[in-house]
Amino acid sequence: MSTASGPRVGLFVTCLVDAMRPQIGFAALQLLEEAGCRVEVPRQQTCCGQPAWNSGDAADAASIARQVIAAFEPYDYLVAPSGSCAGTITHYPELLARDPVWGPRAAALAAKTHEVLSFLVDVLGYTPTGLRLDASATYHDSCSGLRELGVHDQPRALLAAVEGLELRPLEGDNVCCGFGGTFCVKYPAISNAIITEKAEAIDATGADLLLAGDLGCLMNMAGKLHRRGSKVRCYHTIEIIAGGGAGPAIGETP
Repeated sequence: MSTASGPRVGLFVTCLVDAMRPQIGFAALQLLEEAGCRVEVPRQQTCCGQPAWNSGDAADAASIARQVIAAFEPYDYLVAPSGSCAGTITHYPELLARDPVWGPRAAALAAKTHEVLSFLVDVLGYTPTGLRLDASATYHDSCSGLRELGVHDQPRALLAAVEGLELRPLEGDNVCCGFGGTFCVKYPAISNAIITEKAEAIDATGADLLLAGDLGCLMNMAGKLHRRGSKVRCYHTIEIIAGGGAGPAIGETP
């Protein structure tokens, strides 16, 4: 727990980060504390409920939503290193609209829920200093962060402060990578066609690194790039801003 005197932030780690790449959570924690926040990670947090809701299981999604609300409503903000999970939480008022008790509580939590990159820039006015990474990178805008939360300029502003990092344009940077949570399981052929086009566009940039703000998308793209024999290495943007660009990329052995 931080001893800072700034806003009290509940860090929603996300299932994928917890299970597959916890260093993303540690990077988010590091930067939030550097920006002056008091950060806590509620132990009772679980999934945001998106898989259940997207699959039509509104009852279980609502049950999960109530648990998340109870865990995070004491904080000034809920912050997540995922536009997908944060976007889902902002839809809790819709999910619980007919519940006279939980509906208003859902609306209150949704109003103070943020994706971590946009929170650093839009709420805290944070700019990293003293960072250097001699590499070229290209950026993929994940669907939920971009379309639900308006996350676009914020990561680019943070990356612009990293000395030595060249950001190269990606054709179709705002086009889905084909992951889509359960979409890639339900429609594997379509998903594979989409990610093949995305991987070709990434390789065409000649960049050393691929950056994005959602681990699900990054795992999907990293897997396809690896199977193609690509040399592009994939990181969550928060890892780069926290100075972790020299560590193992997604899919690499530590």
